[in-house]
Parts: sequence; C-alpha cells; structure tokens
Amino acid sequence: MTHWFHRNPLKATAPVSFNFYGVASTPAASKICSDLRTSRARLLELFTDPSCTPETMRSASDAYLSLILGFINSLDGGTQDNKLRYIQNFKWTDTLQGNLPSAQQDAVFELISMGFNLGLWYSKYASRLAGKEDITEDEAKEVHRSLKIAAGIFSHLKEGHIPKLITPAEKGRDLESRVIDAYVIQCQAEAQEVTIARAIELKHNPGLIAALAYETANFYQRVDHTLSSLDPVYIAKWRSYTQLKMCFYMAYAFCYHGQTLLASDKCGEAIRSLQESEKFYGKAEALCKEYGQTKGPGTTAKPSGHLFFRKLGAQLKNTLEKCQRENGFIYFQKVPPEAPELELKANYGLVQPVPFEFPAMSPQWTPEVLAGFDLTKRPKDDSVRSPLSMYRRLPQGHQGHILSCSPRSISNPPAMMSLPTQKLRPLSPILWGKVNESHPAST
Repeated sequence: MTHWFHRNPLKATAPVSFNFYGVASTPAASKICSDLRTSRARLLELFTDPSCTPETMRSASDAYLSLILGFINSLDGGTQDNKLRYIQNFKWTDTLQGNLPSAQQDAVFELISMGFNLGLWYSKYASRLAGKEDITEDEAKEVHRSLKIAAGIFSHLKEGHIPKLITPAEKGRDLESRVIDAYVIQCQAEAQEVTIARAIELKHNPGLIAALAYETANFYQRVDHTLSSLDPVYIAKWRSYTQLKMCFYMAYAFCYHGQTLLASDKCGEAIRSLQESEKFYGKAEALCKEYGQTKGPGTTAKPSGHLFFRKLGAQLKNTLEKCQRENGFIYFQKVPPEAPELELKANYGLVQPVPFEFPAMSPQWTPEVLAGFDLTKRPKDDSVRSPLSMYRRLPQGHQGHILSCSPRSISNPPAMMSLPTQKLRPLSPILWGKVNESHPAST
C-alpha cells in the first residue's frame, strides 16, 4: 500500500469508569453508567480496528454519544446546564502535541474530543481505501464521501460545540480555530483530489480538470497558510505535506491548461504553460524527499511512489514534446517569457462538507432516571463545586501519575491544565501510547 494522504495520530484518552458510587442511587441510573462505560470502551476499540466499516462506526458512535448527551442537554429542551455536566473529569491528548494531555471536568469537552476522533477516523478510513493501487469506482466514491463527512464533523464541532466550552481552547491544540480549520480544508482538498482523478479517468474537458486542480492547489495553500503561525516543532511535517500537494496540483493545473491552449491553436503559450508545469512538478518531487525526512507527528505519506504521481510526470513530458514538435512544424509561435496567469474557476466538482449532527439524546434518559443521580450523596472531597477541577501535583517521586482533584469555587474556575509529560499510570491498551503512527488504524 502506498500512502497518498498524510494523517496525524488519533487523540488518546484516559479510561473513564463512570462509577458514581452513592450518586447513581437507582438501578436505572446505575444502568446508564454501565452503558456509558461499555459503549465508550467499544467506540475506542473501533477507532483502532482496521476492519471497522462506516456502518459499524456510526452505530457505535451513536450509541455512546447519545448517552453522553444526557450529561449535557436539558431534558426539557431549555438552556440551563444539565446537573451532570461537570460530574466527571475527562483527559485527552492532542493530535499534534503527542502524549501531553489536557483535562476538563466537563462533558462537553468529552463530546467534542470524541467527535474529533470520529472525524479523524473517517479521514483515516478514506486514506486506507485510497492507498490501494487498484481502487474500484465504489471505493473511490466511499473515499470521497468519507472525506466530506470528516470535513462536516470538524465544521460542526467548531461552529456548534467548541464555543460552549467553559475554558477556551489552548493555542496550537486541536480545538483551536487554526488547527480545526486546517483539518476541514484538508479534507475538502483531498475529496477534490478524488474528483480530479475521476475526471481524468473519464477524459473530461482539460479546462475543467485544470480548474479543479487549480482550486485544489489553492485549498492546500490555505491549509499551509493556516498552519504557518503555529509552532513549527509540531506542524513542520504537516506543512511540508501541504506544500508538496500544492505544487503537485499546480503542476496538474498548468499541464491541462497547456492542453487547452494547444486545442485553441495557442501552441507557444501552451509550451510556456507546460514548462511552468514542469517546474512545479520538480518542486513537488523535491518536497516529497523533504517531507519524508521531516520529523513530526503522523504517518508519512509517499505520494512520489503513487501511480497518480508518476503518471503526471510521464504525461507532462509527452505533452510538452508534442507541443514543441507541433510548434516547429506548424505554428512557429514565440514562447512567452512569462507563464500564463491562471484565472480558472471550476463550475463543477467543488467539494463542500457533508452537514453533520450528533445523534439525538438516548431515550434511556428520562426525568426519573436523571432524578436518580443525587449529587448531595457525592463525597465531600469529590463534590462538584465548579465546572472544572483544580489539579494538585503529587509529591516528588510520584510525578507521572495521574493528578488528583481538589474542589474550587465555581466563581473562579481554573484554566484547563496539562498533565505531566512523564509516563502516566497504566491505561487501557487501546488508549494512551497505543494510538500513534505505527498503529494500522492510524494510517
């Protein structure tokens, strides 16, 4: 398999037991806690299962998310916070900053983080399908759809849920606008790549293909610009990927624009366009090597080894040679010193995210079930007095264990805090330390 798309690692998380001893005071409340625990574990397992299908993923994600929404949404549809929203602490790592986790005692943080992984899963699923040499038409459609779904998920999180967090997203981390925008735009660009491949296969008008390639190159340029203000330690590899893809699709745009010019008997301009394509293709080849040598999170794509990449090089060479022959025998046109300005606008094939919504709250949640959670029974040293819990570091020699919590006044909630980067207390095998670029489901 030749990886065509760059993929950052999945977010990792600490296990959550949902054991609210004394608080879950009825059998129905205890049953929901048990279902939350098992459905969460099941969903996390599927994130790293390479055999998981979109249908299975949708079923598992709906099962868990519909339950966790019962900690967030008001049963009567009002705007008041659910009394359970701040009952449980959740810890998640970052796709870019490795095993440096953050924690919030907020079910909205859990909903967003799990939704983020869902978007990543759809993008990784698309990558695995696209990496096949002999991809079928149905598989190509599945790649296209999965990438649009991923873009829709990231957009939905940004617009509908991240603003609801008590603690603003930390700069440079997954939930910050620049990072999530980069994920949205990249998914759109990659879906458009599928459109271009399909248009080439069906021998559509070269003008349309050139316009689509130009729009796609602009998408990648936007991703690179969005990432440029972030810490290069974390995004250098990702930026290198977006730059090589930008150059590659500029090469495609100039190549097919050259064919359009030749069809209009503008052979001199066609030659200059193809020469510009040759220049961008050379840049893309050089950036492929640079990308492969750049350290950073995520899998390393190998676009230069992919048939789609190699075919452009051969096509470009043959088309340029043809134009030069035709100009020497028929047209005798002067080759302009400047490359033509690409003012191409695609009227077809442009990708928009598929609108996404979280599932409805589980019907298991009723006023009677919610009443079965008695917060007055919570131990005093574990009471819910604020939207977030303040962390207390353990004594020297115990650093690296998960930090303990202490209550804090709701009028002055602390900022979201990061846990130590040292080794953490042993976690579920599908969680911390197992979701990285070496895992089969992370490709």
